Amino acid sequence: MDNTDNQKEIKMTTRPLRFGIWALVHGSRAAQQDPEEPYDASWERNRDLVLAAERLGYDSTLIAQHTINPHQEDLDQLEAWSAAAAIAALTSRIEIIAAIKPYLYHPVVLAKLALGIENISRGRFALNLVNAWNKPELDKAGIGFAEHDARYAYGREWITVVSRLMQGERLTYKGEHFDVRDYLLRPSSLYRPRPLIYVGGESEPARALVADHGDVWFINGQPLDDVAGLIADVAKRQRQSPPLRFGLSAFVIARETDEEAQRAYARLLELSAKDAPIKAIQKANTDPKVVMMQTMQKTARVGSNGGTAAGLVGSYDEVAARIGAFHSAGIELFMLQFQPFEAEMERFAKEIIPRVRALQSARPSEKSTALAGSH
Repeated sequence: MDNTDNQKEIKMTTRPLRFGIWALVHGSRAAQQDPEEPYDASWERNRDLVLAAERLGYDSTLIAQHTINPHQEDLDQLEAWSAAAAIAALTSRIEIIAAIKPYLYHPVVLAKLALGIENISRGRFALNLVNAWNKPELDKAGIGFAEHDARYAYGREWITVVSRLMQGERLTYKGEHFDVRDYLLRPSSLYRPRPLIYVGGESEPARALVADHGDVWFINGQPLDDVAGLIADVAKRQRQSPPLRFGLSAFVIARETDEEAQRAYARLLELSAKDAPIKAIQKANTDPKVVMMQTMQKTARVGSNGGTAAGLVGSYDEVAARIGAFHSAGIELFMLQFQPFEAEMERFAKEIIPRVRALQSARPSEKSTALAGSH
């Protein structure tokens, strides 16, 4: 952006903070060889994890979608959509977000699945549109792995069909990829117009897609100034829908003191270095045009989707204050990772969430915030 854009003020409403957790669909998020968290991507572990998160007061869970493990193909991988349906039936309050890669499901079929989980959950379901980065997942299935911008063009047409069907529209649609004729899905959502649509990706096609079709933009973990610049860029774009909301992925390491947190961080960094062979496989299988992967190469970090690059490493008070700063910049939902997950998830609920709520209570719950662009 030019200097004029940098100085442009964008008025937006700061929504109440929400906290979510990444389901462990392919095991540990920081390091696979951690004696404190043996590899476990089972349904039972994920079921118990989400139920515990709901009891602890977390607001949301994200279930990433992979048909084969993206790190090492002989490792277990939880199936996202069947798990989401089961979790919907077992929980009562927490939001359930299932990721989806458009090439793997016809939009009519996926819209029907989404509406089913929406009604099982009584209006707590959302889908997270991601346009794929793991080449073997599509290539080995004979689907083919299209060029980056072509995947987004396909995803744009795909979500157009899904969104309109989820809203209960009788749809006739003719596009480059789909020919849907007089299609109607019943029941539609019994609790609201349709499930929410989250969109991931930070390339220009991804930003245009979320501005046109998304309800919430998921941003990968990165420093506050970078996040503020991304929000400023997308928030100023014209939309037909209500104002866009924003979520951030982050790996948290919080302790009583910053020194303790840095020691824990150093331990996980050392353990994650043992995963170098797995990371090399992942890099070879990844489209180099994917902005998430480019961003993740900038700094040493642990965790996926930016991980500790968001800076939520430090004392309880420091981490709470940094969360408050991200919230002031427009982040509503923090989708969090931990390791060992269950113990650190409980620590965060006990030590960080009350501190953040106390900071929130010191200012109005809704206010107009001026966002500057990236510097």
